[in-house]
Amino acid sequence: MNNRPLVEMADIVRCAGQAFIQRSRKWINWQHQKVLLAITRCRTAALGGHRDRCTGCGHTTRISYNSCRNRHCTRCQGNARRRWLKARERELLPTRYVHAVFTLPRELAPLALQNKRLIYNLLFHASAETLLEVARNPRHLGAEIGFFSVLHSWNQRLQFHPHIHCVVAAGGITPDHSGWISARRSFFLPIGVLSGVFRGKFVAGLRNAFHRGELQFHGSLLPLAQPHAFSAWLRVLFRHDWVVYSKPPFGGPEHVLRYLGAYTHRVAISNSRLVALCDGKVTFRWRDSAHGNKKRLMTLPVDEFLRRFLLHVLPPGFVRIRNFGFLANRNRATLLPLCFRLLGNSEKMAAPPASPSTVQTDPVWNCPVCGGTMHVVERLSAAQLLLRSPPQPDRSAA
Repeated sequence: MNNRPLVEMADIVRCAGQAFIQRSRKWINWQHQKVLLAITRCRTAALGGHRDRCTGCGHTTRISYNSCRNRHCTRCQGNARRRWLKARERELLPTRYVHAVFTLPRELAPLALQNKRLIYNLLFHASAETLLEVARNPRHLGAEIGFFSVLHSWNQRLQFHPHIHCVVAAGGITPDHSGWISARRSFFLPIGVLSGVFRGKFVAGLRNAFHRGELQFHGSLLPLAQPHAFSAWLRVLFRHDWVVYSKPPFGGPEHVLRYLGAYTHRVAISNSRLVALCDGKVTFRWRDSAHGNKKRLMTLPVDEFLRRFLLHVLPPGFVRIRNFGFLANRNRATLLPLCFRLLGNSEKMAAPPASPSTVQTDPVWNCPVCGGTMHVVERLSAAQLLLRSPPQPDRSAA
């Protein structure tokens, strides 16, 4: 059965065609074009194909087209997400977890668009240092915590809205590493304190970047290149609280993987939210959080829709999922087994956690006949596919 949505991002990109690139030549760059090309070629003959066979019953599939594996592609993130979650299974502690969100004020959005790598890195470091510092304070938790941070840069209407999602173990190791301190069941860390510390750290980092000459200013932001103008603009950022959101601690590791799956490896919009492509306009669903999360429809011209989508293309090589505290790469091998021992579950961590490169993951898909493991038995180039029958469009390479 073909589960292909009625409208996909690839259909929208093909509808816009080269004319969109010509109309957008003042701002579109090679990376934007690379993403658009990958989306249109994903799971088509242009990328070649393969045939799979079950190791159990020997069932062999028809030829399937390969995936582009671009991290901005709406069709390629499911497999990457499953592999990442599988690698994280052994790192989840037998305790409750907390979801915290750190959001930049909208006044910073234009500057962030012109300095994505710098602002995104600063957002990661300021939010992580805030959680670590406040949690370490004996007046709050008095412990060393560990967490994952995931960068998102969009809201439901595809507008530019940089924010960080943090999934934090609801507790931490004592300063002398002799015990585990659990957070209260209905409370983790004070929101007001987190907001104030986060704002101070981010603005200080922004000021330091300006003095080092690392910030770029173009267009309407060009006047901010003057020190006095930039200082006056920074003072405006202190006139209101910054949004930091934290849910009460929720369930243990059995809930966390499912919870993380909703936030990791996401792109700005999924194919499931696309409703229609008609007369050069795109209609998609969005959730109105200001009115009880009511689902609404929004219609945009194709050019505006793609412009908003491309706002969220990450800088080349940028890492958008990071670990901090006792989950940081330099600490994980020693502190994570200690956490399990302190929580009374040392048998689960008899060996140090495996690195992502050595974790054994499940196959991307199982045999439709017996449920066994499918393996690639034949690979075909784009040229070879010209001599073959059309493949099934709903299968892709891992």
